[in-house]
Amino acid sequence: MTTEYLSTIDALAVQPFPEAACGDAFGGGGPEHHVRELQVSRDFWDDDDGQAWVEAEAELRACIDDLSAHLTARWGNASVVELGPYLSAGCEGEQVPEPLGYLSQQAVSMQVWPLPDSARWLALAIGQADKELPLILFAAVGQASALGLNASGRS
Repeated sequence: MTTEYLSTIDALAVQPFPEAACGDAFGGGGPEHHVRELQVSRDFWDDDDGQAWVEAEAELRACIDDLSAHLTARWGNASVVELGPYLSAGCEGEQVPEPLGYLSQQAVSMQVWPLPDSARWLALAIGQADKELPLILFAAVGQASALGLNASGRS
């Protein structure tokens, strides 16, 4: 799966951003962003003892760790971006750039790599909209300005 996911990431990194918000079964995008669901677990409506969640989280954590190792070999160490401040800002009615607004409703943090020779960044995150819903491994690409990065990818 790593090869397939890296191929998806490579395509997202260079794909033009859509002019208007759009989506499909695997994610969406809009002006200045893309989001893709790389892997989705089962739901947890009947997971009374929590064991299925623990197993699904471990599987997604192993996957994100593997992808992170590949991306770090390419682009250097990732930064960890906490998404709580973006969630709070959105809840207070502030405008939050996408995909940060969406991801902050799903995940606590994300690993971010500035994309070389681009005014974009790539992020990986594991999120879950509610405790009964599936866990999701997300890949997202956004404009450097959304995270306060300059065109070289540094803040």
